[in-house]
Amino acid sequence: MMGAIVLSHRWLGIAFCLLFAMWFASGIVMHFVPFPSLTEAERFAGLAPLDRGGTTISVADAVAASGITDGTRVRLIQRSDGPVYVVSGPAGSRAVRASDRGDASVTSADVALTIVQGYSRQRGLDAPRAAIVARSDHDQWSVPNGFDRHRPLFRAALGDAPGTEVYVSSLTGEVVLDTTRSERAWNWAGSVLHWIYPTVLRSSWAVWDRVVWTLSLLALIAALLGAVLGIVRIRFRKGQISSPYRGWHALHHLIGLAATLFVLSWIFSGWLSMDHGRLFSRGQLTPTEAGVVDAAPDWRDASPLDLPPISPSAREVEWFAFGGRVYRRDRLALGHQTLIRAGDAPRDGQAAYLDTQEIGDLTARLGAGCAAPFLLAGNDDYPAQSAIPGAPVYRTTCGDLWFDVDAADGKVLQRLDPSRRVYRWLYSALHTLDFPILLAHARLRDALIVSLCTLGLMFSITGVVIGWRRLRASLAS
Repeated sequence: MMGAIVLSHRWLGIAFCLLFAMWFASGIVMHFVPFPSLTEAERFAGLAPLDRGGTTISVADAVAASGITDGTRVRLIQRSDGPVYVVSGPAGSRAVRASDRGDASVTSADVALTIVQGYSRQRGLDAPRAAIVARSDHDQWSVPNGFDRHRPLFRAALGDAPGTEVYVSSLTGEVVLDTTRSERAWNWAGSVLHWIYPTVLRSSWAVWDRVVWTLSLLALIAALLGAVLGIVRIRFRKGQISSPYRGWHALHHLIGLAATLFVLSWIFSGWLSMDHGRLFSRGQLTPTEAGVVDAAPDWRDASPLDLPPISPSAREVEWFAFGGRVYRRDRLALGHQTLIRAGDAPRDGQAAYLDTQEIGDLTARLGAGCAAPFLLAGNDDYPAQSAIPGAPVYRTTCGDLWFDVDAADGKVLQRLDPSRRVYRWLYSALHTLDFPILLAHARLRDALIVSLCTLGLMFSITGVVIGWRRLRASLAS
């Protein structure tokens, strides 16, 4: 039995020692430089004030013209080529010209470039030599599935000092991603390595999922076998732990003993990051629940919301269905909106959000025995945040089932059943150390992550040396 463990650990270790070292080193980089994305602050800063003079069709007309029969949200934005409605539903998004119901998708590089230039001016980005450099379905920075409803994407290089590149959706004409030269460089050493994210693999989610899940599982088995051997081979001399090995093997043994708990928990939680519903629930609404939350309204009900008129300082207007009624929210600034429901006075300031009664009425239809919604604290063990700074998030508990709702736009941010709550600790807490007490002390958390990953890297390097020597000796013989 022990002989089989030794052989299995030896050859799995040789196969995965470089992968272990890569994961620990890239994990440090990822903690400080996340994968490129367009934040809500960046997206909103690039929006121009709305020109209602070019809007002649109604929301209902825009939904009908889009062809999206399950549309649940409609946004009005000002593009450089005129105002457009963006109609969104579970199946996808489409853009419609607000002047004549025409298709507002972007097929021309010239139009895409004009959109990029207008976006750059709004954000104060320097774009003296902006140019469209590609139009493609996937590249290294646009492989996440969230971009599927926008493909193909136009990629524009601004020609500025930071090397900024922005991506324009061909279906809605919106800027959906930006990257800088520094982000791209660090992510080659961070996320791309850590997630095994080369475009050729990640462009097929199903293949990437199976490959990384399998590699992570084999790496976990190698670590477990090593932990068993490390504990069995412990020796005590004069009351102190020692190793029967010498040289690099002794270093590997002793550092491994010191790092066993962290290495096992980190590799295990990393494997769980690829769970995707295999062992734990995915935190997504069931089809029945989604039918309640995403029920398409009668968009003719949006007509009364044309009054009061949209503020001239509004940069985005969104109509959305919630609890069977249509609401309009005018985005005046990143953290400032006005919320309107037909027949009610506009809600502004601190009250510009859905209230507990409205949220409770909806969530009561999602589960049995639902309690009244309560405001989610910022330091909750199961955190959820609105994209709007300062906007409240409410949690409703329906027995063992919890729903977190963004009061700014009515989106269900989280569905937490017992399985998902366990997953939060086994994956997120163990892998990123986002325990509430550590989140409250960011520098301590940074220091712990760097120290533990460095310890794991040192352990992995000893494995690389031992593995190389063993492999070289085997090949020579």
